[in-house]
Amino acid sequence: MRGSSRRPVAVVMAWVRRQPPKVKAFLAVVAGMAALVFIRFIVHDHDNLFVAAEAAHALGIAVLIYKLTKEKTCAGLSLKSQDLTALFLAVRLYCSFVMEYDIHTILDTATLAATLFVIYMIRFKLRSTYMLDKDNFALYYVVLPCAVLALLVHPSTSHNIVNRICWAFCVYLEAVSVLPQLRLMQNTKIVEPFTAHYVFALGVARFLSCAHWVLQVLDTRGRLLTALGYGLWPSMVLLSEIVQTFILADFCYYYVKSVFGGQLVLRLPSGVV
Repeated sequence: MRGSSRRPVAVVMAWVRRQPPKVKAFLAVVAGMAALVFIRFIVHDHDNLFVAAEAAHALGIAVLIYKLTKEKTCAGLSLKSQDLTALFLAVRLYCSFVMEYDIHTILDTATLAATLFVIYMIRFKLRSTYMLDKDNFALYYVVLPCAVLALLVHPSTSHNIVNRICWAFCVYLEAVSVLPQLRLMQNTKIVEPFTAHYVFALGVARFLSCAHWVLQVLDTRGRLLTALGYGLWPSMVLLSEIVQTFILADFCYYYVKSVFGGQLVLRLPSGVV
């Protein structure tokens, strides 16, 4: 019974795998639009999507903590991605305290604390299992461009200019913070289950966050973009959400394929990242 339920999915996956890249991209866009329509009808308060995104991120970190404490290894994890995550969370937390204190402040505080614990475990307790040679993504490739972009394009609100630049910086940095992790996985080609679960949880979180913004823009008929300010900033916020979703889309495809194929270890082909 279980095998028969997986067979149609396997057939669909095999058909998709045979398609050229342009067709795969088109199918991904169609699937994303269908998912947005589905979410729009079943979730009445779209603000809940943002909370759900935070919860998915927290669940992913919980999986990491379980791996670090029970498996006693950090193999396959990128310390650089965790550093970037801690950085954008710390900046966002600062902005939240000085600009708007709400439920997201509490969620970000808990997520930052958990992320710092993961960094501590990788850097000190489990350093002997850390893949330093594979975690070779240069952080200045993302930090510097995000900083420059934040200086050029930031909110036009009444807040202090430094706070507005910090807000933009954390938005841009969050969009690309997972790149070192993807680079490490591409270097190893094999992703063990707990790391795969964590990255998939990030993909789900990114999609829910993107869906939140897209649906809010649709519900307000574009007025939300105007409320965010003028100039390029509103478009950059939406673009950042879309970019971070598509960055993880390819990995999520192979993750789902691996799960339905009954594979415990995810093997990535060349060119996924």
